[in-house]
Amino acid sequence: MSALAARRRTLPGFGLTMGLTLSWLSIIILIPLAGLFLKSLELSPEQFWNILSSRRTLNALRVSFGLAFAAACVNLIMGSIIVWALVRYRFPGRRIFDAIVDVPFALPTAVAGVALTALFAEKGWLGAPLAALGIKVAFTPVGIFVAMIFIGIPFVVRTVQPVLQDLDPEIEEAAGSLGASRWQTIIRVILPSLAPALLTGLALAFARAVGEYGSVIFIAGNLPNVSEIAPLLIVIRLSEFRYADATAIAVVMLVVSFVVIFAVNRLQRWAQSRIPAH
Repeated sequence: MSALAARRRTLPGFGLTMGLTLSWLSIIILIPLAGLFLKSLELSPEQFWNILSSRRTLNALRVSFGLAFAAACVNLIMGSIIVWALVRYRFPGRRIFDAIVDVPFALPTAVAGVALTALFAEKGWLGAPLAALGIKVAFTPVGIFVAMIFIGIPFVVRTVQPVLQDLDPEIEEAAGSLGASRWQTIIRVILPSLAPALLTGLALAFARAVGEYGSVIFIAGNLPNVSEIAPLLIVIRLSEFRYADATAIAVVMLVVSFVVIFAVNRLQRWAQSRIPAH
């Protein structure tokens, strides 16, 4: 009884707070997702499979998930390097670069898409020299890859940055004094401590890239079976009043995204349990 009373004193209004939380999450997230699944139940298993097994749908899903995962992996590596430079070093303009990281958060996705398209077009500032080398970015899957990297990098940086800031540099110095090389310190001391945050950043960047629409459609080219993403195919099916097709594709994207994020969260907990005690 005393423990229950202490809990009530610690969390006043717990019942009301929990009720409001569950109600709000249900209205905003659970009910719309449930509606999506209920709509898909109107399809027979054969119809559902025929929609998903079509060549155009499979290619759109492959482009979305494949490039999103590749972009998330690139952001994981480059984001970690950016975080290390921002946290461990002091240099002129560091605060400016730190603020630039948040630009993809604040920039409307359509504006980002137009800017990237103009930059990487064959006559753009970056597109022209790349075209001279035989590399075409805009209106190809490479352009989708670039756009997904652009919108995903802040998720890795902002997830890992506070963890690295809390990691005492004296731990690295202690490892060095015990004879550990720089690479041994990174692999055995720093990475295990950052692993949960790195995995979280990877999952967030992946989820953001999979569902990205505005910044991708301008630079993608949107060619069926080549550079068409799944969100765009859903919009096309809705505009054609083929709601069953749109629902089936949306359900698959939702399920696969949930499975990936769930798996990453399990890996994150596993990595958290293996963090060495400092």
